[in-house]
Amino acid sequence: MRSFAVTDEIRSYAVAHGTWRPDPVVRRLQEETAGLGDPAGMQVGDDQGQLLTMLTRLVGARRAVEVGTFTGYSSLCIARGLAEGGSLLCCDISPEWTEIGQRAWAAAGLADRIDLRITPALDTVRALPDTADIDLVFIDADKPGYAAYWAELVPRVRSGGLLLADNVLWSGRIADPEATDANTTALRAFNDLVASDERVETVVLTAFDGLTIARRR
Repeated sequence: MRSFAVTDEIRSYAVAHGTWRPDPVVRRLQEETAGLGDPAGMQVGDDQGQLLTMLTRLVGARRAVEVGTFTGYSSLCIARGLAEGGSLLCCDISPEWTEIGQRAWAAAGLADRIDLRITPALDTVRALPDTADIDLVFIDADKPGYAAYWAELVPRVRSGGLLLADNVLWSGRIADPEATDANTTALRAFNDLVASDERVETVVLTAFDGLTIARRR
């Protein structure tokens, strides 16, 4: 078998055998996020959080950018993996949701590593210096905006740096020809764009909701 159904029990087992297990700060953050109702589904899982920390450490990231912060769990995971003196720029438009994250970052002792900008993400990334000095990017925001974020961020990522994009398989709808909604259509176009981009080497994981991992050449 090349794959199997990943149940909550299997996911919990995997997380329990990883290095970075959820601590009281993370649990409080998850509980507060769950209280939001349906939007809570936008939060990454513990397994994906572990991977974000690992990838951040693997590239020795000192400068990272996140597009789409929600309640700050993915930000916390990236910030934990940053090298000494590193910083994470977070882009979001919701003061309400990111306030939850800010409390968690402070409780985790990570607030000094995170720079939150409450303004349209495209405006924020376009204002960044043109220098290719970003080590890691995580895109997890509005799906029709993915291509524009990619266009702005790829030139600003150093050789050997990583660009990650979440939800690229969209619960399997990406391969369903009957699915023609705006998000699915935008993600198909984005995936085609990344696959043809010779500036990067790319792998699409069939884990989580689909995660693109692209390494800048």
